[in-house]
Amino acid sequence: MSEQLKFIVEQLNKEPFKKSFNLITFDTLEPMQLLQILNDVLAEIDPKQALDIREEMPEQTVKRMCALLGMLKYKPPGNLSDVSSFRQGLVTGNKPVIHPILHWLLQRVPELKKRAYLARFLVKLEVPAEFLQDDVINDTYHQYEELVEGFKRYHKECEQLRTSGFSTAEIRRDISAMEEEKDQLIKRVERLKKRVESVSNHQRMLEQARQLRVEKEREESLTHQKQEQKNQLFQAEQRLLRSQQQLKDMRQAATDANPESLMKRLEEEIKVNSYMVSEKLPKELEGMRRTVHYLQKVALEPAMGQADLQELEDKIKEADSQINHLIEKRMMRNDPMDDNLTLYRQQASIIIRRKESKAEELQEAREELAAAERELRQRSSQAQGSDGEEVIRGDELKRLLVKLRGKGTVYKKKRQEIAELKAEYGVLQRTEEILKQRHETVQQKLQTMEAEKGISGYSNTQEELERVSAMKSELDEKKGRTLDDMSEMVKKLNSMIVEKKSALAPIIKELRSLRQRCQELSQEYEEKKAQYESCAAGLESNRSKLEQEVKALREETAQKENRYHYINSMSEIIEMQMRRAAEEMKAYVSSDPQERKKAIRSYVRSRRW
Repeated sequence: MSEQLKFIVEQLNKEPFKKSFNLITFDTLEPMQLLQILNDVLAEIDPKQALDIREEMPEQTVKRMCALLGMLKYKPPGNLSDVSSFRQGLVTGNKPVIHPILHWLLQRVPELKKRAYLARFLVKLEVPAEFLQDDVINDTYHQYEELVEGFKRYHKECEQLRTSGFSTAEIRRDISAMEEEKDQLIKRVERLKKRVESVSNHQRMLEQARQLRVEKEREESLTHQKQEQKNQLFQAEQRLLRSQQQLKDMRQAATDANPESLMKRLEEEIKVNSYMVSEKLPKELEGMRRTVHYLQKVALEPAMGQADLQELEDKIKEADSQINHLIEKRMMRNDPMDDNLTLYRQQASIIIRRKESKAEELQEAREELAAAERELRQRSSQAQGSDGEEVIRGDELKRLLVKLRGKGTVYKKKRQEIAELKAEYGVLQRTEEILKQRHETVQQKLQTMEAEKGISGYSNTQEELERVSAMKSELDEKKGRTLDDMSEMVKKLNSMIVEKKSALAPIIKELRSLRQRCQELSQEYEEKKAQYESCAAGLESNRSKLEQEVKALREETAQKENRYHYINSMSEIIEMQMRRAAEEMKAYVSSDPQERKKAIRSYVRSRRW
């Protein structure tokens, strides 16, 4: 969990989120803040998700996030597989739900961006079947599906072009370089034309040079055609040689073939295949099934301790002692008839083992033949030329002939060995039939003697006991190996646990000191936080008081300013009136008639008259 939180914090502090979190601040986030961070990450993947979750209903937020996470194929952890609990955890901003989502998203942001972009165009609209009965809607839906397929095709081509190594800047540079070369060539041609125009008969010389170039090109094409015809002739000769060799082999095989030999060969193949199908393959399949059953049984059993191993070893020793006791009893009842049956059983087991070994050799030979045929087909397909024909060079043909001669000698030897093995197989099969007949005869005699002695079924019981003892020994051997493996595994696990403990001891010691330091810092943080909050509350109250005082003083200042401007304006008006009164008095008492006419009193009196 700590590694998960550390990864989330590191990714959130990088581009494009640029958060300034640490493990403590991130772990102490409120549920709404966690949900907002999750929404920011989803908005980085799909820009449509960029909004403030405080402006949205919780049900709509959860529905939107669940739809996007489902589209991105997010699977909740095993303990949150229930959909209702997962949605409830999203609604409440539960950390065990949000943290795994953030960890999963931040691990694969580029991939999810691409998936969200493609989902906008590739997630098909669900149209009910009854609506598709309408022809217009059906045609529109088919056009929509064709557009989706076209988008898939174009997007695939775009991705191939992006990954092909081509760059538009490089192509532009190449085009500009080619244009520059073209301009240079045009200039050189112009210069050469100017130089040639001064030569006499330059038109005829240019025509002859043009004809010379055409003839050289024709010569090159004729040379190429000649080489192709040589290659085709060589290939035709090689095909002729192979066809002649095949015809020769087929004629030789036809001379040696007659109906009796073909029937005999087919009968032998049928017998071998029937033996493989009816006896060998079912035994191998049954053995594999038993092995798988035992392994599953061992895997499902709980882990064993030393006491369980000791108990199993005691049981094995007890079973071994019982088997030894039964063998001793059997040896004490030594019967000559049993000796004869033992001899026949040994011969039959030898024959069966030889038959199984020959069948395995035959199976290996068939597998080698199939591998050689596959290799031959692969080599033939690789050696196909441009026109679909095989191309074999001289040196390669020589090596192929030498290899074929070696293969031919090996094939003849193997064929001779197979013929000898088939003959020996026929002899062994006949011997097996004779031994089976003898065994049946002896078995009938034994049953008759057992009936006369009054111990019917004794031989069957003894055979069953031998079979059980053989199976018991095989099981004991497998159990012993299994117990050894389990004990070795237990030792390895114990040693690994000790190593891990020793490796973790200094880390745990350091972690304890860090935990203590973390507790001290947390306590100091709480104290500082309380001091900060009390100080902030006092400063806030002082600030509100000062703001009220400032507001009252500003209002009073505004009123004083208005009063000042009013008084100032009135004083200016009174001064103006005083000046006009002084001027009027001066004009009225003046001895000059013209000045007296300027007085307002004279003006008003004249207007009155």
